[in-house]
Amino acid sequence: MSTSPQAAVVVGSGPNGLAAAIVLAQAGRDVTLYEASDTPGGGMRTAELTLPGFHHDVCSAIHPLGFASPFFRGLDLDAHGVRWTQPEAPLAHPLDDGSAVVLERSLSETAAALGPDGEAYRRLLGPLVEGWDQLADDLLGPMGMPRHPIRFSRFGLLGLRSARSLAGSFEGIRARALLAGLAGHSVIPLEMRPSAAIGLVLASLGHVVGWPFPEGGSQRLADGLISVLRSLGGEIVTERPVKALGDLPEGALKLFSVTPRQLLELAGDELPPRYRRRLSRYRYGPGVFKLDWALSDPIPWTASDCGRAGTVHVGGTFEEIAEAERHAWEGRVPEQPFVLLAQHSLFDRKRAPEGRHTGWAYCHVPHGSDRDMTERIESQVERFAPGFRDCILARSVLGPASLAALNANNVGGDISGGANTLAQTLARPFPKRDPYATPIPGVYLCSSSTPPGGGVHGMCGYHAARSALGRSR
Repeated sequence: MSTSPQAAVVVGSGPNGLAAAIVLAQAGRDVTLYEASDTPGGGMRTAELTLPGFHHDVCSAIHPLGFASPFFRGLDLDAHGVRWTQPEAPLAHPLDDGSAVVLERSLSETAAALGPDGEAYRRLLGPLVEGWDQLADDLLGPMGMPRHPIRFSRFGLLGLRSARSLAGSFEGIRARALLAGLAGHSVIPLEMRPSAAIGLVLASLGHVVGWPFPEGGSQRLADGLISVLRSLGGEIVTERPVKALGDLPEGALKLFSVTPRQLLELAGDELPPRYRRRLSRYRYGPGVFKLDWALSDPIPWTASDCGRAGTVHVGGTFEEIAEAERHAWEGRVPEQPFVLLAQHSLFDRKRAPEGRHTGWAYCHVPHGSDRDMTERIESQVERFAPGFRDCILARSVLGPASLAALNANNVGGDISGGANTLAQTLARPFPKRDPYATPIPGVYLCSSSTPPGGGVHGMCGYHAARSALGRSR
C-alpha cells in the first residue's frame, strides 16, 4: 500500500495526535488521522456516564496547560467553537478545622491568607509568575539548550527538589497542605524528586491563567482541534485500530501518539534490539480510580470557599497526602486516598439539567489495581462535606482496567504517559538527541511519553511533527 510523498498519517487523536496532525497539515501534508475509538479526542472526551443530561469528562477535566499552551493559543480556537470557563478560584483545599486554603488568581491574596507563611509563598512563586512566559518557552519546549537559561536554571533549582524538601520553606499546616495537593499531581511520592516541579508549575498557572476548562466538556476542545485540522484539509478516520506498521500506507510519514509499550507491539522486530530494550525499560506510574456523580445539589462543603473553586483537593494535611501517594507508588492501596475533584456544573450550566450538578473525582492507586475505591473516595469527600452521599443520584465507576480499555495509552490506569521519575522527567522515553524520531525512517513517537510530558497541551505532538518535517525535507 503506497501513497504520495506528501502523505502523513497520525495514529491516536488525543491532544498530541491532533496537534501533530495540524502541524503537518499546516506544512502542506496530506494528513490522515486514525483513531481506534468511535469518538476522537483520546483523553478529551465527554459523555453521559451516569444519567441523561449529565455530561461528564471521561478523563481530563481541568485544563490550565491547554489554555496556556503556546501552540493551542496560536490556533484561534475561539473561531472553532472553543469557549473557556474560569471558576472564581482555581483551587480550594479543605482542612479538618472547617476552613479551606484557596489558590486565588491573585498571588498577593493567596499569600495573605497563608498567615506567617505568606511572605515565603510570595518569594517562592513571585519570580515564577512574573517570568512565566519565558519559563513556559523552556518548560514546554523540546529538549536541548534552554532559550532563557538563567530563569530556567532558577526554576530547576526548586523544581528538581522533592515536595517534602520544598515544604520546609513553610511553617504552618495551610501552606504545606496546599503544596502537597499541588505536588500530588506528579503521581510520585512527595519524598521523591522532582515532585516539587509539577506543584510549582500548577501553582504558577493558577496565578497566571487560572485553572479553566472548556465550556460543555473537554470534548469541546477536541472538537475545536478537529475543526482546525479539517479546515486545513486533514481527514479523521474513527473505529480504525492500527495493529502494525504494515497497516499504514507505505512511504507516508508516520507519527504515533502511543506509549512505548504500544510502539513495541506495533513495530516489533522492525525496531533494532537496542532500541527495543530501552523502550521495554520505560516505567509506568500508578493508576487512577475515577468516579463521576450525578448530584441533586452542589457538594455541601463545610468550608464555603470550596464552592468558589473549580477544583478541590481532598486529602487533609501534607503528611496525609504524602502517605497516600507513597502507598500508591509502593503498590499498597491507600486507606485515605488523596482525591482530586472537579465541580464543573457550579460554573458551567451546560453540564447538568437545571438545578442538578455533576462531580468528577479520582485518586491514585497501585498500577493495574483492581481494588474498588468507591467507598474510600466518598468517605474522604464526606469528611469535608457532610451530607454529600445524600446528594448522589447515580455514579459511574472507572478503575485502571476500564480506563485502559477506553484508551490504550492508559497502561495500568496510568494517565500520565509514564512515571514522572527524575530520569523520565528530564528525558523521555529515554535520553536521546531527538526523542521523537525512532530508528525506522519516517516513524516518530508523539505522545506524552516524549518531552515535555503529560498534560493537555499538545506540545509533544507539535515538537514531534516539527522533527518529522525537518528530517523529511
